[in-house]
Amino acid sequence: MVLGQMLDTVGYPTETKTALQGERLSALVRRLSTCNNAFWSDRLSGIELDSVTSVRDISSLPFTVKADLRDTYPLGMVTTPLAQTTRLHASSGTSGKPTIVVYTPGDLVIWAEVNARSLALAGVRPDDILHNGYGYGLFTGGLGLHYGGERLGCTVVPVSGGNTTLQLQLLADLHSRVMSATPSFCLLLAECARDYGILKDLKVEIGILGAEPWSEGMRARIQNAWGGDFRALDIYGLSEVIGPGVAMEAPDDLGALNVFDDHFLPEVVDPESGGVLPDGEWGELVLTTLTKQAIPLLRYRTGDITRILPETGPSERHWTRIARIMGRSDDMLVIRGINVYPGEIETALMDDPDVGANYAIVVDRRGPMAELRVRAELGDRTAGSGDDATSRLQKVLLDRLRIRTTVEMVAPGSMARTEAGKVKRVFEQFDDVDPLG
Repeated sequence: MVLGQMLDTVGYPTETKTALQGERLSALVRRLSTCNNAFWSDRLSGIELDSVTSVRDISSLPFTVKADLRDTYPLGMVTTPLAQTTRLHASSGTSGKPTIVVYTPGDLVIWAEVNARSLALAGVRPDDILHNGYGYGLFTGGLGLHYGGERLGCTVVPVSGGNTTLQLQLLADLHSRVMSATPSFCLLLAECARDYGILKDLKVEIGILGAEPWSEGMRARIQNAWGGDFRALDIYGLSEVIGPGVAMEAPDDLGALNVFDDHFLPEVVDPESGGVLPDGEWGELVLTTLTKQAIPLLRYRTGDITRILPETGPSERHWTRIARIMGRSDDMLVIRGINVYPGEIETALMDDPDVGANYAIVVDRRGPMAELRVRAELGDRTAGSGDDATSRLQKVLLDRLRIRTTVEMVAPGSMARTEAGKVKRVFEQFDDVDPLG
């Protein structure tokens, strides 16, 4: 879509969409097979080009994974001449090398388009001032929402992360109705605004929140912290696919993410076997970039756990709907043979009225068997030492997780806050040095 054309916020009816996806998938496979890229020539060597004519044929195609980007570092998966590219971003990698993603001018147009759709679904208007608290630079979050805001017609404030005093001053002086940030930083801004006595002066109504996992309980904490009619909405994306703007939650359909499936074809597969799962079953999200030019991805295994929602959403929209991300397959903790997702722990903590919103999880590996420890702040209005909350949470976590968990409640505001970047919730301990300080 070219800038200036009408923004598509509803998607295509099923038959039209299926035909379009099939055409784009067939064209993508043909281009990858003939673009003289060594990686794709090898990966697709056994695929007959004429065998892929519709989305029903996608299960015959191979997966790609994050390791493919690392193994071809830095630019081995770029399928267009570098002279035709115009932007490079990168995310931190576990192997010491970043994961590099590259964009053509056409990719940037798509990126702006899907982020503008996201904002529009959230209720953002062209006359809004968008306070963009995502980090800029190599991280894709800041510029993704920036492009989307401009595409929609908003006035964008590129404040980035950190510097809470400046953030609050700008929010107060400019009367921004919309802000984008990580959930943890959005909550921190509300807490600071309350402490400074200016919360009632802020006009923020919509929070576009992503880049780190967060639960329904955290949504409630964030909305209660801001008060009024504030709506905390989830935006989903990952740098390898395009950045933010892959999918978005709408205020009239909470709990569902609308995948912009004319550009990103979703599947959900069994994390172990790779077999495609029926709609409604939980598994690993797989995405194919139907229109991306510089680094397209075929059946990319995201590692994110979700399910395709079999029921329909609001009748005027036709996007594929997935459940909000429950966790990541590679974030799953194995404690004494039990699989534990950090999100399960957050849900238990946020359901307790005496617990604040800041917490950390420690996997203690000093002994022959791993132990689980949780440190959480008491809520501001909690009376006493928190002994009741401690014993209550230890029982709740035992019932939910089926393993004993040591819970430590600490004073409000005593744990470190994250002002820039993604908040870290899970730590490992291998010696007598406490990783939480």
